[in-house]
Amino acid sequence: AYVLLHSIPRVIDSSSTVPDLLSIFHEQEMTETVHETNGHGYLGTFVGKNGWLAILRVHSHGLVTVDLQCYEEDDFAQVDNLLNALESKLKVILNGNITRIKRLPALVRGAEVDRYWPTTDNRLVEYDMDQLVYEEDSAFQNIKILHSQQYGNALILDNDLNLAESDLAYTLAIMGSGRENYTGKEVLILGGGDGGILSEMVKQKPKMVTIVHIDQKVIDACKKYMRGTCGNILDNLKGDCYQILVEDCVPVLKKYVQEGKTFDYVINDLTAIPISMEPEEDSTWEFLRLILDLSIKVLHPSGKYLTQGNAENMTESLGLYEEQLGRLSCPVGFSKEVVCVPSYLEQWVFYSVWKK
Repeated sequence: AYVLLHSIPRVIDSSSTVPDLLSIFHEQEMTETVHETNGHGYLGTFVGKNGWLAILRVHSHGLVTVDLQCYEEDDFAQVDNLLNALESKLKVILNGNITRIKRLPALVRGAEVDRYWPTTDNRLVEYDMDQLVYEEDSAFQNIKILHSQQYGNALILDNDLNLAESDLAYTLAIMGSGRENYTGKEVLILGGGDGGILSEMVKQKPKMVTIVHIDQKVIDACKKYMRGTCGNILDNLKGDCYQILVEDCVPVLKKYVQEGKTFDYVINDLTAIPISMEPEEDSTWEFLRLILDLSIKVLHPSGKYLTQGNAENMTESLGLYEEQLGRLSCPVGFSKEVVCVPSYLEQWVFYSVWKK
């Protein structure tokens, strides 16, 4: 679907503008249907013998839009010729009174591989996804791995882009961007089933890293198709300095609290901060508060809690999270940094939290 947008800084008389445009559609043997607008400009649809559909909308306040829908295998030179002819004709008809002309790239609908994924602030981004590498529903979520020409394989859980093989910046940021020393330390990772954090962590020779991840199928998929992120670390659930527990982290954390077990670092890689306090988000906030409270309880007095936040643009969401930090069972301090994660196409905030 191609879109032409024309902005004209004055009121348009559609009765004089439209007839001059119709000849272009008629040359393409497209049949016109006029739709009632109750005096608000002109709306016409045009159907061609080749299956093309064009929608011409002339708004009385000065916006002219043309949408053209065609098939991927159609002659794109012919499509360009039609759009070029419409642009040229409008410039002549409107006598140069056009402030802006913008031709948007084609939106591809119904493709085998979905390439459109919205940002957190609801801007539509088109990726270069060209292959569905893996898809399966687990007991917990839908798991997809798509291939991107720029970002490598990308893990998508319940239609949310989690991590691509290009995103080492995410892994390093959630580990503290090189400011932390994990040598000889006890580390607890919540989530992290893609193996990225663990793969980087073991390079620093920690005493023991415990990963608690609920979904074996995520681990298995990443082990096979996200080697650029995890290397070979997921080939075994236990190693000299790590163990992967395929369990729900909440009862595990409660057990650690009861036993009095503590960690030098707790890294929460479970979920981003919810973007609002709407009812549908409330259960996520409850889960986040529970995890945060339990994590602080198993944190060594001199330890640190590290986590992702959300996009830098989501200022309300980040503010709500920082309010939660002030309501914990013990006072904490925190710092944050903003990092560019390649496949996210937006700046991402990461937090470091410590007991005062």
